[in-house]
Amino acid sequence: MKELRNPKAVRTLLRDIGERAGRLPRPPRIMEVCGTHTMALFRHGLTPLLAEAGVEMVSGPGCPVCITPNGMHEAAIGLVAGTEGLTLATFGDMTRVPTRAGSLQTAVPARGSRVRIVYSPLEALEEARREPGRQVVFFGAGFETTIPAVAFAARRAAAEGLANFSVLPALWLIPPALKAILAAGEIAVDGFVYPGHVSAIIGAEPYEFVARDHGIPGAIAGFEPGDILLAVRSILDQALEGRPAVANAYARAIRREGNPAARELMAEVFEPFDAAWRGLGIIPASGLRFGKALAGLDAATRFALDVSGPGVDLPGCRCGDVLRGIIRPGDCRLFGRKCLPDSPLGPCMVSYEGACLIHYKYGRTRRARP
Repeated sequence: MKELRNPKAVRTLLRDIGERAGRLPRPPRIMEVCGTHTMALFRHGLTPLLAEAGVEMVSGPGCPVCITPNGMHEAAIGLVAGTEGLTLATFGDMTRVPTRAGSLQTAVPARGSRVRIVYSPLEALEEARREPGRQVVFFGAGFETTIPAVAFAARRAAAEGLANFSVLPALWLIPPALKAILAAGEIAVDGFVYPGHVSAIIGAEPYEFVARDHGIPGAIAGFEPGDILLAVRSILDQALEGRPAVANAYARAIRREGNPAARELMAEVFEPFDAAWRGLGIIPASGLRFGKALAGLDAATRFALDVSGPGVDLPGCRCGDVLRGIIRPGDCRLFGRKCLPDSPLGPCMVSYEGACLIHYKYGRTRRARP
């Protein structure tokens, strides 16, 4: 790990990247799909250093809190405000997402109801065990990294016959989102840095269509500075050689086949459906919902919630455009002015993986004012 943060090694990699970028016909634009990569790039000061080396990094849709549409958040708010004796358990940043109905943090729960912040779906499951007379709903947002834990909790609840536990799933799949971005053609992308955590589950094969069908190189990366720079260098090597592929620059943690047991668990509990993403619209087979065997655990069905639509963002919020990579946070007129970490107008300024919060906290423009 020390080698991956070694300043001398980082400088060497940046020189390698600059030399390779200079041999390409135009400055390459590379999308880091994962919000954790965006955080690492900015926290370690790599984004401006890569720009100096001739590589433009663009943030992608890799923030599950951000891409969950407001319609789902408003349904969760309505559930806790309109149902007595209920616990809505969710991750902390999910409680702060602003909508036309406020947020879960500002919602006034019905009599006997409450919002509880948890770090795992198993915490919500334990609460259902402790209080069998109380309905407990886990409002879970996540990509392939989080989904197996949600599936495990749901399967355990079914096995134990816990009639008071259910899940409001906001579960998203990364590869279909990449297909949607490429099909839209709104932004020219010359390479992808693929997410390490997601790839630990799904492996490399689900990304291969990007190289095969679109001729765009990519590399799976870890989260240390050296990890990301090795991935960028690999992408540039692929571009120079004219051999796009899915390179594994995180071999110490990622197997090409991913985690078959986790994928089997996901397939056992959930099934794909055409889901609405913030900014990206409805993407075929991009979300997961309960399959028939565990359909009774779906909170949307149990409480008759309408979660089908994309919802409406607050006026002026361009979080959806940021998630598609067509603008940077600083291009939004609300960024750093009316939209601030303490008073966010969109989820991209809420989540720790949100590009707006990251740009505000670590970027050069974070102090900009009118």
